[in-house]
Amino acid sequence: MSFRFPRDVRLRTRTEFVAVQERGRRVATRFVTLLGLPNDRGRDRLGLIASRRLGGAVTRNRAKRRLRELFRLEEPDIVPEGQRALDIVAIPRRELAAAPFDQLRADFRAALRKLRVITR
Repeated sequence: MSFRFPRDVRLRTRTEFVAVQERGRRVATRFVTLLGLPNDRGRDRLGLIASRRLGGAVTRNRAKRRLRELFRLEEPDIVPEGQRALDIVAIPRRELAAAPFDQLRADFRAALRKLRVITR
């Protein structure tokens, strides 16, 4: 995937978000909560929810940028063998904005791995 966040790897409509929230599985970690629902598109897609409870606009935007980068580094175009592609909704926690990036990456990977196991 390029450095951009193209339309085909994003959840874009309210209907898509609601479907993941209602029918998806949930995994909570120290920095982020991930909700996942299998899709038939052949690639993972990401949606972000950053409410005002997280902080001001600067904090929310920083958290979203960091989550997009974590998702991009996980190469959503490549779905692991024997797995289905997922629609993922990520909800950052307050600690995410200030955490070191390497800890975030490990946390995100662990959450994604757990999510793939429980959504088989």
